[in-house]
Amino acid sequence: MSFTFNKKEKLKSKKLIEQLFAEGKSVSAYPLRLVFLPTTFETNIPAQTGVSVSKRHFKLAVDRNRIKRLMREVYRLNKASYFNNLSQPYAFMILYIGKDKPEYVKLEKRMTLLFEKFRSQVSEK
Repeated sequence: MSFTFNKKEKLKSKKLIEQLFAEGKSVSAYPLRLVFLPTTFETNIPAQTGVSVSKRHFKLAVDRNRIKRLMREVYRLNKASYFNNLSQPYAFMILYIGKDKPEYVKLEKRMTLLFEKFRSQVSEK
């Protein structure tokens, strides 16, 4: 798996996003929350991922966009270690639920913890 985050890997389907929030399970590692749902895709990719930041906590679009850029970058650089052993494809939505602006290093640590929790919850099944 390469260090890219191309169009095929981005979660864009409105139906799938609605299904994800209706039927999906979640894990949290404050200030991040991961909602996931096992699914199938036409292409052979292990996961489709979307990121979101609350407008309630960050009124300015520049702040929301910066946080989303940081989250995508952390995901892009570490996704190979997260998803090498997935047995089936998943749809993910990573939500930033904190109230303060994050730093890259702290966000990276929390996302690593978040995906460790995800991996342990999936392996329990």
